[in-house]
Formats: sequence, C-alpha cells, structure tokens
Amino acid sequence: QHAAYEEAWQRFCVRFPGKARSMQKRLSQAAESARLRESVRSEATRGMVVLRAFALRAGELLGLNNDIFYLTIDEVLEALASPVDFAAKKRIPARQEMYKRYCELPPYPALICGRFDPFAWAADPHRRSDVYDAGLKKQENPSVEKEDGRLVCGFAGALGVVEGTVRRLDSMDDSSHFRQGEVLVTSMTNIGWTPLFPRAAAIVTDLGAPLSHAAIVARELGIPAVVGCGNATMRLKTGDRVRVNGGEGLVEILT
Repeated sequence: QHAAYEEAWQRFCVRFPGKARSMQKRLSQAAESARLRESVRSEATRGMVVLRAFALRAGELLGLNNDIFYLTIDEVLEALASPVDFAAKKRIPARQEMYKRYCELPPYPALICGRFDPFAWAADPHRRSDVYDAGLKKQENPSVEKEDGRLVCGFAGALGVVEGTVRRLDSMDDSSHFRQGEVLVTSMTNIGWTPLFPRAAAIVTDLGAPLSHAAIVARELGIPAVVGCGNATMRLKTGDRVRVNGGEGLVEILT
C-alpha cells in the first residue's frame, strides 16, 4: 500500500507541480485528524467504563441491579440520596416495555429529514434504510420501487461477479446461522462483522459507500460487494438466489 501511495503521489506531483505543497499539507492534516479521532474514541471508551462501573454499583446499592440503566443520571443521584423510597423506581416497568418495543425496530435510516415516527416507518413495506424524508409524498418517496423488480441497485463496493444464496442477518446475534458460501445481506457492517467475511460469497448492505467498512474489507479479501443499496434488506430474504455484480453495483434476483 505504501508503494502504491508513493507511485500515486509522484504522478500527482508531475501533473500538478503547483499544488503539491498544499496537497501535502492537507494530507498531513488528514492523517493527524485520523490519529486524533482514534485517541478521542479511546478516551471516550475509558470514560464509559468508569460510568458503567458507577451505575452497576449504584444498582447493587439500590437493589435494582441492571434495571439501574432505565434511570437517568439525575434519577440515580436522587435515589442514592434517598434510597428508601424513590419515585423513579415506579417508572422502570413502563420504560422496560418501551425499550422492548424499540429493540424490535430495524436500524434507523442514516439520514432523517423532518418528523420521524419509527413505528410508522417500520410498518411501511417500502421503507428504505438509507434515507427518510418526511417532506416527500408517498408517490414521490424513493422507497417506492420504480426500477426493474429483479434488480437491487447500490454502489460498486468491490469487484467481482458471483451467484449465491442470500442469508439476511439483522444483527451479529444471528451469525451462527451464516453458512460458508452464502451472500451476506445486512443493513451495515462494522469491525465486529469482519469474522463473517471470509465465509461470504459476497456482501450486500443497505448503508455505506465505496469507503465504508464493508467495501474496504471485501476488497481486501477479494469478495464482491454492493453497498448503499438503501432497501436490500427489504427486498432480499434468506433463501433467495441472486447474482451479485460488485463492479456495477447491482444485485439481480434470480429466484
């Protein structure tokens, strides 16, 4: 990768000699920003460990155990100050029920414009996972399929053409069902999904772009990938036979 970078940099310098200095400065700034981003994430993780330890200890003292996470920080502090009878305890059952309802929802769209009702959106058979715009009329909504019903379109993530059987996974909790040679279809992936990639014939996601996690890892492993389809998890179901064309960003439903 370093050799490829040096080669590309030399080509840029030859073609745009007047811009080389400013571009080098921008590249250095981008590299520093990436380093700082990881440092911030690391420190944020450290902070969450401390906060979680505090919450768990508070749960033990109040006899709530993990139910402590249904309280706000102000309610926790109030309960610790008056642990005998605190009003917030009565709110926990309703919050548990609401949490259960939200857990049953699919992942939200990456971009939401306007007022968003997650339950109404989840009930829409034509919903998309990439974008939601409350200002669009139903007939104008991009979630309504107007293209060839056999095609699912997205971005070209990784080159290659392969046919295979779909395995749609809504979360890594279902990963035990994934079999060697299946086409992985999911909303989006992150580093936690990487162990599944070597077993996949191809990757198809609702969200993402050519520089997303799914596309980058697929290219490294030589697996075809189509990312950012928007509604792949709505249109493809486990057992479907598909042809994935990673170079053109197309998934053709065969059966």
